[in-house]
Amino acid sequence: MSTVTPPKNPEENPRVKAVFDDIRATRKSDFINNMWLWLAFDPDLLEQTWRDVKAVMAEPSALDPLVKEMLYIAVSVTNGCDYCAHSHTAAAKAKGMSDAQHADLLRVISLAARTNQLATALQVPVDAVFDKTSD
Repeated sequence: MSTVTPPKNPEENPRVKAVFDDIRATRKSDFINNMWLWLAFDPDLLEQTWRDVKAVMAEPSALDPLVKEMLYIAVSVTNGCDYCAHSHTAAAKAKGMSDAQHADLLRVISLAARTNQLATALQVPVDAVFDKTSD
């Protein structure tokens, strides 16, 4: 159940329409997903969030777009965000993620969760060789 009510006609607001138009152009799709529809309840938040998402996920950078999506899946799973896990899995598949890559990703996520919990429970000190402040 949602914590806000999305606007009935969000594109009546010119700021919202401008963001939605940019989403459509950037993604080369007419589809506006629920995340953006729900964020439209606050045009400031919508603009800020889209600006940041576009800068990190859509602009060329040192990371391949598929790698970015796979990282987003890992963080979303770790944070327990069903919505983001689903939407970024769909995006990763659209960018070419194979079933084998998806399975490997899930193995890495589950292994990292387990070993992170063990390291936290054991309070394992960081090795000096890994600590750049000890150089």
